[in-house]
Amino acid sequence: MASSSKELIERIYAAFAAGDIEAFTNALAVDVVWNEAENFPYADRNPYRGIKQIMEGVLSRTAEDWDGFSIQMNDIVDGGDRVVTMGRYSGMHKKTGKKLDAQAAHVWTVKDGKVVRFQQYIDTLTTARTVQAS
Repeated sequence: MASSSKELIERIYAAFAAGDIEAFTNALAVDVVWNEAENFPYADRNPYRGIKQIMEGVLSRTAEDWDGFSIQMNDIVDGGDRVVTMGRYSGMHKKTGKKLDAQAAHVWTVKDGKVVRFQQYIDTLTTARTVQAS
């Protein structure tokens, strides 16, 4: 178990980068509430409630739609039970062949050593331009 909320979030990003879905989901509360940014392609099912909805509505769709998708959050602000991360998303959209390089931020809420709430913010215009055919 992480000794701080910041360490928990750092472990989540490491698990995501390594493709370690078990470590990723183990960091989430069973009843976690997950929100993708408004106007982001996967916001159509907001809010996602629980790990199953997140896996089906966000992670599976990400794997289907992107090659080399990655998240680099290089700036982490530890606010105790609230952690804010800032960085970039990158990858290539499989249908359009366009590369994504978008600024993003995440707000994580942690309670009892588990993520209970997630809010994504991202440059949705850049994302829309990447997923739309020319």
